[in-house]
Amino acid sequence: MNDLEQRLLAAHTDGKHANLVGLYQEAATAAPSENERAFLLTQAHVFALDTAHPDAPLLRQMLIDMGRETPL
Repeated sequence: MNDLEQRLLAAHTDGKHANLVGLYQEAATAAPSENERAFLLTQAHVFALDTAHPDAPLLRQMLIDMGRETPL
């Protein structure tokens, strides 16, 4: 298990959902495939919405740009 995976698990265990936004964004940048990147960005977006994180609109736009979300 690498450092990022350990930090993700710790944030989940500790209930630090706001921290998960950045951790999932970090994981997305290192994702080996577009599908994995989209999945990780979706997780970041869900936690951003859950915590009213300021990155929520940016994450949604990234998913729209990837064709994984539709504009309203």
